[in-house]
Amino acid sequence: MATNGYHQRNDDSADDEDETPTKKQPRSDKDVTGSGCLLRSEADKEAAAAAAAAAPAGRGRSPRRASNATARLRSDSVKKSRPPFPWFGMDIGGTLVKLVYFEPRDITAEEEQEEVENLKSIRRYLTSNTAYGTTGIRDVHLELRDLTLCGRTGNLHFIRFPTHDLPTFLQMGSSKHFSSLHTSLCATGGGAYKFEDDFRTTADLELHKLDELDCLIRGVLYIDAVVSRGPSECYYFENPAEPDRCVQRPYALENPYPLLLVNIGSGVSILAVYSENNYKRVTGTSLGGGTFLGLCCLLTGCSTFEEALEMASQGESTRVDKLVRDIYGGDYERFGLPGWAVASSFGNMMSKDKRESVSKQDLARATLVTITNNIGSITRMCALNENIERVVFVGNFLRVNTLSMKLLAYAMDYWSKGQLKALFLRHEGYFGAVGALLELLHPS
Repeated sequence: MATNGYHQRNDDSADDEDETPTKKQPRSDKDVTGSGCLLRSEADKEAAAAAAAAAPAGRGRSPRRASNATARLRSDSVKKSRPPFPWFGMDIGGTLVKLVYFEPRDITAEEEQEEVENLKSIRRYLTSNTAYGTTGIRDVHLELRDLTLCGRTGNLHFIRFPTHDLPTFLQMGSSKHFSSLHTSLCATGGGAYKFEDDFRTTADLELHKLDELDCLIRGVLYIDAVVSRGPSECYYFENPAEPDRCVQRPYALENPYPLLLVNIGSGVSILAVYSENNYKRVTGTSLGGGTFLGLCCLLTGCSTFEEALEMASQGESTRVDKLVRDIYGGDYERFGLPGWAVASSFGNMMSKDKRESVSKQDLARATLVTITNNIGSITRMCALNENIERVVFVGNFLRVNTLSMKLLAYAMDYWSKGQLKALFLRHEGYFGAVGALLELLHPS
């Protein structure tokens, strides 16, 4: 992981954006440089120079012929620079492995005839299943259809499985002879270093290891730019303090800088982002999604993230936590504190009677509230220190976790007196893997 400090690659920061949600406007090719193998201006220059060199001496060329020649040469340039299929990007985290796979849908009859059986087998396996073994899942609802990457049109698939099942994935890659198609994979996350030898010895693959913060930011900006149909990628919760009126609303993340990017996985990293290539890791905390699941496993006997969340949704944390009003009685207002605020997480568990009266569901809910409140508190302080009013939360801790998202939205709104807006993204924990895929197609 990158250390604290600035990362900069000669890009100017964009202007701040007004916080008022607006209708998302389509972006130009210039805004989505990750969608092709070459920057459009680079491809144009190459093609124009080649077209000029190919023109017969002493003879003029019609604008239409010149344009067609430029287009053909640009297409040839893109074809030469793009890697062979299959196209993958991986993010190997402490709890989950995230995999994105681009499935080409514009394969010609000639290409299909020439396609080796190994490649067909991999494509069939990944796209014809929504589950792989007992733990692998393809998140069909996140699939991006008819996406153009490197001049090819296809669908982008999002797949996840627990990191402890990585050996099964490697065996699958070996059995399908993946190394005959690729000798290396673009991967990010701590596991890209931890499991490097396993990839080499089991699957005969080298890992091209990438900076996870670079991949995260690149993936966030790319996905937000290309999503134009269906639900908005970015959204927020309106009226977070009123459960009956709290509703999800789309948000246009145009000209997003500066923003605070909070990545909640097994642990938490908080980044201050001033442009695509200028950011710093402000801080982080070890109390993240891994902490929540680990404590729930100990306290309730659950074994999966989904099971822990289901328990939390049925529990009541105030039976476990000691609130401000429990300490100050009715005289808490003079301290400027709301009575419902948690004064001591799990504070009621000092009492034997209360320990015996709480349920596993209450303990799960209190654990979720404790972890979420801690993340929200650290995030708010970072936003104040960096003078940033836009906060984007991502990471697999937020997957199917509406409880935490609403808690974060409420905390940001309440404690900042409406100055901080908590934003969320639909593809939650996949952005690092998307960034790795983009590095495969358009190496920086």
